[in-house]
Amino acid sequence: MLYTFFRNRMLAVQCTDIRKDMPHMDREVRIILVVDGSTSMLFFLGLLLKRLEYRVVTARSGEDAIRLMDESLPSIVLADVALPTMSGVALLKHIKDRPDRGALPVIMLTTEDDPGIKDTCLRLGCAAYLLKPVEPELLYRTLQAASESVPRGNIRLRMSLKVIVGDGSVLGGAARTEYATELSEGGLFISTRYPQPRNAMTPLGIIINDREIIAKALVLYINGHGEGHSGEPGMGMKFVQISDADRALLRRFIREQLTHDVADHDQGRSPAAR
Repeated sequence: MLYTFFRNRMLAVQCTDIRKDMPHMDREVRIILVVDGSTSMLFFLGLLLKRLEYRVVTARSGEDAIRLMDESLPSIVLADVALPTMSGVALLKHIKDRPDRGALPVIMLTTEDDPGIKDTCLRLGCAAYLLKPVEPELLYRTLQAASESVPRGNIRLRMSLKVIVGDGSVLGGAARTEYATELSEGGLFISTRYPQPRNAMTPLGIIINDREIIAKALVLYINGHGEGHSGEPGMGMKFVQISDADRALLRRFIREQLTHDVADHDQGRSPAAR
């Protein structure tokens, strides 16, 4: 009995750690105030953050950002260091000096790797100091760390992907076609009325750009009709076995879906070139 108790406790801890990166888990939608003097940068970050399932409010100056915060506080502020008139550093200081805003996470973005400015921002209490162009994965992890008690490590995307569930073997079960509606590097959510049992190890074939990715995944949870944030029935699964090459293909595919129609080179422009 003692062995069973500790084994169940270990499984509970492992599932809690795994589920934080799983698609289709209910979370509060965070509001990000993006402050940048560049229209192209506001467009790039706004579109990227919306695809990462954040709500976005934008401002082109520190003064505009303060007026917006007077009306309603966001969850996070993402501000450029080189703002027109009021600098990003001055905006950061304003936020941290206000008792009603001091706990607000502020992430600074810059094109200049200036150790002095970085040190000043960190001393003032910024949550992170990132260089442009910022990688989507790094930005996502930074936002998660700044705003969530249990941050996700992997980007998740909503989409529709054909998935072959099962492989016809005794253990894998009869092969059938389903569709994944959410995907991350760590797992996926399959919309289905016929989920595998919870904790079942299941072979999968995920079709991406006419190529099949072969994986084995563990069923972590099952949603019935009306459950979860979308209300669709299905199962959340964690990848347990997948080749390095296929995982890299997943990572590239997710990035392409995030940035396929956005000119991310605009991130690296200096203020004079904007």
